[in-house]
Amino acid sequence: MNIDRPVPRASSGSQEAFAPELLYAAFNQDYGCFAIGTQSGFRIFNSDPYKEKMRRGDPIEFKDGGIGIVALLYRSNYLAFVGGGRNPQFPPNKVMLWDDATSKIVAELEFRSDVLNVQLKRERIVVALRNKCIVCSLEAYPRPLHTFETSDNNRGALAISGGSQTSILAFPGRQKGHIQIVDLKSCVSTSANSKSSDALPGAAHRSRSLSRGSVSVDPSVPAASTVYPANINIIAAHVTAISALAVSADGSMVASASEKGTLIRIFDTVNGRLLHELRRGVDRADIYSIAFSPDNTRLCVSSDKGTVHIFNLEAKQNAAQPPAPVASGKSGNRHSNLKFMKDLLPKYFSSEWSFAHFRVANEVRCICGFGNERNSVIVLCADGTAQKYSFDSFRGNCVREWYRKFI
Repeated sequence: MNIDRPVPRASSGSQEAFAPELLYAAFNQDYGCFAIGTQSGFRIFNSDPYKEKMRRGDPIEFKDGGIGIVALLYRSNYLAFVGGGRNPQFPPNKVMLWDDATSKIVAELEFRSDVLNVQLKRERIVVALRNKCIVCSLEAYPRPLHTFETSDNNRGALAISGGSQTSILAFPGRQKGHIQIVDLKSCVSTSANSKSSDALPGAAHRSRSLSRGSVSVDPSVPAASTVYPANINIIAAHVTAISALAVSADGSMVASASEKGTLIRIFDTVNGRLLHELRRGVDRADIYSIAFSPDNTRLCVSSDKGTVHIFNLEAKQNAAQPPAPVASGKSGNRHSNLKFMKDLLPKYFSSEWSFAHFRVANEVRCICGFGNERNSVIVLCADGTAQKYSFDSFRGNCVREWYRKFI
């Protein structure tokens, strides 16, 4: 979540609360911990139970410099940074790899335009630019492997499956509203003497002693191979531009929202079949995050309106009857009482609505992920707070369990 890029809402007459020092917040692959970027460094926290695990702002690398993007690699000592804020620590077109075991930058990747998003996997670095998605190797000498063209992706929409056994990558297609799905493990490497045109030959190779397992990059050396994807699945998901993406941990599903922000659609990543169409609301909203539960049975969605919606993705035959005017379906999600006339009425009346939702304190922008308990959600907010909510599986009642200030 880029905290310093608020989306103005003409309908709002009040000033949103925010923490001036906070630039960015993101969970790791399983929501077990989260990282924040600040005007002077970064911090890492355990999500639940909440606890600050690491704070960096004093080393020379972070003296008076802002971190605008932080990407975690599970709970390892490797992180990726992009500079940001009033006085960026690093150029906005560079991805810096940090080894916290040595408290040093061990590699850097430079691109021809600003980096909008970074995701890490055990063998890959994935970078979103305005009109490209670039996959690089995560090894002793990282090299660009493949460049995918995208439509205008000014939000940096990008997602990769969090499970250790899968590497399903999702990013916007070349056509507005489309999604491209690539299985990185199915890519075939062939000998070639080429490299990505977006990796600048001038990116510096840092000459320092590197510990075993650390990474370094020298883009002036041609890549030893070019990777061609065995299959790219194109999904026509929305009419307007993609604003948010999420891939389930096992890589079987991709969820997307458009810049309109009223519907979340979930597709099968193999055949592109529409599995769920979920309605967040009827008025426009900016979707800040979409998250699958680890077991693929739930989905949570957060928006700029300070609301979090929770949807069921499995059939629940014994779901309790929510109050009128909505009736529970087999999934436990809510439906209009006029759903039986869905063939005669507008599509709105056949939509699935969240079975549980809540509004965070101060009604600020936020991102969400699932907690340790199956019926819990962790929320990170632009005002510098972390909050935990629990919810009832049947009636959808939500209760705030705790509220912490992390900055």
